[in-house]
Amino acid sequence: MSRDTTDVADRRTLLKLTGGAGLVALSGCLSTTDDGGDGSDGEDGGDGGSDGDDGSDGSDGSDGDDGGSAGPYEIGMVDSQTGSLSAFGERNQRGVNLALSRVNEIGINGRELDLIVEDSESENQGGIAAAQKLVNQDGVPFLIGAVGSGVSLAIYESVVEGTDVVQLSQNSTGLNLTDFPGLLRMSPSGRSQSLALSNLISDDGYDEVAITYVNNDYGQSLTDAFVEAYEGEVVYNTPHDQEQQSYSSVVSEMNGSGADAWLFITYQAEFSTMVNEVFSSGYEAQFYGADSVSGDNVLENTPEGSIDGMKIVVPSAPIEEENYQSFADAFESEYDRQPTSWAAYAYDCVINAALAIQAADEFTGAALQETVRRVSGPEGEEVTSFEAASEILADGGGPDDVDYQGVSGPIDFDENGDPVGFLQVLEVQDHAYEGIDFIEG
Repeated sequence: MSRDTTDVADRRTLLKLTGGAGLVALSGCLSTTDDGGDGSDGEDGGDGGSDGDDGSDGSDGSDGDDGGSAGPYEIGMVDSQTGSLSAFGERNQRGVNLALSRVNEIGINGRELDLIVEDSESENQGGIAAAQKLVNQDGVPFLIGAVGSGVSLAIYESVVEGTDVVQLSQNSTGLNLTDFPGLLRMSPSGRSQSLALSNLISDDGYDEVAITYVNNDYGQSLTDAFVEAYEGEVVYNTPHDQEQQSYSSVVSEMNGSGADAWLFITYQAEFSTMVNEVFSSGYEAQFYGADSVSGDNVLENTPEGSIDGMKIVVPSAPIEEENYQSFADAFESEYDRQPTSWAAYAYDCVINAALAIQAADEFTGAALQETVRRVSGPEGEEVTSFEAASEILADGGGPDDVDYQGVSGPIDFDENGDPVGFLQVLEVQDHAYEGIDFIEG
């Protein structure tokens, strides 16, 4: 159960990335909306402590072998349920609930998995307070969180670092997380997006670009990586703050820069405001965007045709794989909409946590640290469902005997806590997102 305490377009390009390095063209694309959200990572702006040896009281102290005599295993999740990133949180909860139903149909050593959800309010301090409650009061040894690299990093540095609590972020692409190998994430690093965007803009023939980015870790890190990779000239490179009523000065300065290509690394609400001001001013440019500018919220809040031709690079999932298709079918049956990659990441966070718990000797942070990476590592037998992985563990297998292949792709965490990931390129056509094929390895 989930316990909330605050209550394809054309089958074309899919880019597979490993460790943020080379790009290999694959076939496929992914729906960008499962909840009227955005199909993007969303936040990424970065800015306490634990009262136990491992940041956990070990919950029930069970070794996972009590045959169901104890209550459910309780883990925590910090999600964005209110604030500027709440669309992501709503989407996440759909993936989470689907995963919990899969886990609890089978059980973990005869017990259920319970997820305590706390709201970050889409802010660093809210995320810290939520994590402190989960770790220090609820004593969870495993923490899923958060939406936004800045929130995830703030939680890690203020609450998790120096403890044995496992932190696995569901929606964080900021480059700086790579510098914190104790902070795992299910979504790939944004460095891949920056490289893809630089190639895309250059291949489209633009040797000058104007950039505006949200003034936080997400915006700054993706922009820095883009500037480093881009072979042309960046003639405008200026941050903007979140939740401003107007960005007229920003779009006016971008127009005055003389660049015909404009790159937006920001969020849906901010981008929608900018688009409306560009449209009303009669400015014209070729738009490009990072993952967090795409979504139904943008389409619904901007004039028809105002962003046609825009190209966006977003994380995706291996949609041609059978386990993803099974996930998407179940998701659509349950929610009457297609999932985004972000719902898939949240789903895999829960499955990974459940398998780590079943494989561990005891339900403590220290024990889960020993299994969380290994149950999806490449050494074991490839399986694509919790049921199949659980059977291996129940039959006496250890964490290295299982290689869970997630619905979001392989979950082979590298030494920095980053996974294998996938990217998709979208173009806005007739005020809708379509897959395109412009980048190869």
